[in-house]
Amino acid sequence: MRLTKAGLLASWAQARYNCARNGDQKGGPQVSEDVELDYNELFQEAQKKAYRFLMRDVLEIVAELGDAPGEHHFFIEFATGAPGVVIPDHLKEQYPERMTIVLQHQFEGLTVDDDKLGVTLWFKGKEARLEVPFNAVTQFADPSAQFGVSFDAAAPVEETEGSEPEAAAEAAEGEEDGAPEEHKGEGADIVSLDSFRKK
Repeated sequence: MRLTKAGLLASWAQARYNCARNGDQKGGPQVSEDVELDYNELFQEAQKKAYRFLMRDVLEIVAELGDAPGEHHFFIEFATGAPGVVIPDHLKEQYPERMTIVLQHQFEGLTVDDDKLGVTLWFKGKEARLEVPFNAVTQFADPSAQFGVSFDAAAPVEETEGSEPEAAAEAAEGEEDGAPEEHKGEGADIVSLDSFRKK
């Protein structure tokens, strides 16, 4: 039986609980001999974490500089219903499932913590403060560097067709590139940059 990291730890915790409950102090808890480490799953998790750390580091640099350097700009798609996401009610109503924002020229107050980013953007002339946990991000791309990656969402959501291009267009206010399309798959996947170009 192959277990994920979470499954293996849960199995170990259950074994410890059973030992304590039964008063068995000899040798401690035992995990079933048919349990195997799932290296593919562990690799997927490690890869996902590495790309999220990379995204955070890039945004930390941008926050310190106060602007995106050179031609760099960033598409960030996130699940609006994921835990910890803070956006104004009118944006939540307009984008109940997923939303893409663009960080290029028209953004202020970018803050980057260990587990989330915060940024002020304008939508149809209205200022909005957004807070997005990195676990809620489903895609991150820098088209100027030909780099893009997609992630599993923090919470299961279904995409509303056509919502991202509108959000990206409003946030970018006239940018040339459109928003990314959905890329499904487990773990972190490299995104084709063609999906970030306007069709």
